[in-house]
Amino acid sequence: MAAAKMVYGVPMISFAGDKFCVPYPVELIVKKNQHGLSDVRYEVSDVNGNLLLQVDGSYMTLYRKRVMRNSAGFPILTIREKAITGKKWTVHGGVSSETSQLLSTLQRSRFLPMKTRLDVFLPGSIDEDISKFQVVGSNSPSLSYRVYKGDTIVAEMNCLSKGSICQGKKESLRVKVQSGMDYAFIVALIIVLVECE
Repeated sequence: MAAAKMVYGVPMISFAGDKFCVPYPVELIVKKNQHGLSDVRYEVSDVNGNLLLQVDGSYMTLYRKRVMRNSAGFPILTIREKAITGKKWTVHGGVSSETSQLLSTLQRSRFLPMKTRLDVFLPGSIDEDISKFQVVGSNSPSLSYRVYKGDTIVAEMNCLSKGSICQGKKESLRVKVQSGMDYAFIVALIIVLVECE
């Protein structure tokens, strides 16, 4: 993560690239489509239906891997399960698995077994044992989740269908990303959350 730049007086927090940070709040729809038992695809669009991102992968591999592409089909992030347990994931730039391209490590919290929580660790931090972002689920029937940077909410998401988060073959989430936050990175966190459920 680069140092926060200011654009129109809003600090930009960029992971995947500056083009995924905008100086106004963004509302996204994330749709999951599972094809058979093997392939999964996520489509991310704005509220007008314009395709922004695509994420695809397969369940037929030993370790789960999801590749995020922009609307033109070029890879921007790779999300990998670090261990078969599904408790640790990594996010790399492009299709790389090189340490130099590592953007974050995500881990399902051990401290809240009844409540979904992901801790997000950034490489190169002075104290890599302290998470810089957290994804926290609510116990309410609305199935809402929030992404925090410290005590600040940087994104919120709600499941648009009944039942647990995206457990069916076709599910949708509504995501609100605060101004200046990299929405591609937020979508990567959501993908890991969905895959952990």
